[in-house]
Amino acid sequence: MSATVEAGESVEVCSIITSSLCLDLAQQAKLAARRLAVARGSAKDAWLARSAAALIARRDEVLAANAADVAMAPGWGLGAAAIDRLRLDPRRLEAMAQSLRDVAALPDPVGEILTASRRPNGLEVRQVRVPLGVIFMIYESRPNVTVDAAALCLKSGNAVILRGGKEAIATNRALHRILAEELVACGLPEHAVQLVPTTDRAAVGELLGLPDYIDLAIPRGGESLIRRVVAEAKMPVLKHYQGNCHVYVDARCDLDMAVKITLNAKVQRPGVCNAAETLLVHRAVAPYFLPRAADALITEGVELRGDPVARTFVPAMTPAQPADWDTEFLDKILAVAVVESLDEAIAHIARHGSGHTEAIVTSDLAAAGRFVNEVDSSAVMVNASTRFNDGGQLGLGAEIGISTDKIHARGPCGLRELTSTKWIVFGDGHVRE
Repeated sequence: MSATVEAGESVEVCSIITSSLCLDLAQQAKLAARRLAVARGSAKDAWLARSAAALIARRDEVLAANAADVAMAPGWGLGAAAIDRLRLDPRRLEAMAQSLRDVAALPDPVGEILTASRRPNGLEVRQVRVPLGVIFMIYESRPNVTVDAAALCLKSGNAVILRGGKEAIATNRALHRILAEELVACGLPEHAVQLVPTTDRAAVGELLGLPDYIDLAIPRGGESLIRRVVAEAKMPVLKHYQGNCHVYVDARCDLDMAVKITLNAKVQRPGVCNAAETLLVHRAVAPYFLPRAADALITEGVELRGDPVARTFVPAMTPAQPADWDTEFLDKILAVAVVESLDEAIAHIARHGSGHTEAIVTSDLAAAGRFVNEVDSSAVMVNASTRFNDGGQLGLGAEIGISTDKIHARGPCGLRELTSTKWIVFGDGHVRE
């Protein structure tokens, strides 16, 4: 009996400690955000440059921590693809440092004047960009997110609380040490970039319940993580649940281009959210395109799951099941359907798509125009791979995630998407009649 009571008391004490820790993090971030909102752009850029240099100078420290995480990864149940996302090497570390330099080179969004006008009564009216405040970033076993999120949040004037997955805790601690140690040297608040030091899942729930201190939560990871954050968050959440992306090969198209784009969209990195999961092919080109595309995809180890018509052209395809059209495989698996028209392709995407990324391969400008106008997704590609729906590829520098929401931000979210606006009005003793 006493042992049970002691165990219960221990759990209660741990809960109190976690709650107190999270409140401290949030309060410190709130204070830091007030200072960051008026920080000079030169100070923020200096921090980015110094952090990039420190990452390279302290490469051995980061790689040793990462090696410890990778060694533990099988015990956490991580498969080969997840371990690959976790693993760092000198090339990947240099890419992380370069992302910091790239963000430093971008214009500072804070203070940007969006509109300015003089009203008939003489009032001067401006709408300007301002930081959101405090951002809580929750992500899984991708340590590059630690650097990208810190860079984008701080450059846009926001304090950030980082909570990576337990699988990358040693790596994230090493990265955070480097980033945090450069803050004060640049005249920035020491709590502008904080890392949740515990892997206790309860910490996420505690922080999601602090809307007085945290202005936005951003989950980046699997659907279960995102749904948990949405269910528990008391503040707005920037999110996407799935990347169920489509490539549609139209009746009029360059078949070589269509094969090239399909192959890239599926196999260049099959485990990411902007990889293609479904291939739609117009019946007019299916007899010529599908056998060629299937040979290329199968050579790359892709399992094809086709509808009955697609399988008449490529009998080696596995019969597609109803659930396949709604599945984000994140693997070398591709669902394939033959459609009778552009209308049917658009209808299929409307029914099964997740609003992430869709592509059309066509030489018909009218078909391209209809596809762009009628497909409702965060990004629509014409004669280009779905893999281009990425902040770096679209000129945003690093991105903090891809949103499929329709309010505030949609698509890759970079610096501007991490700001809000403020109206500033200058008068000369004006009063309203």
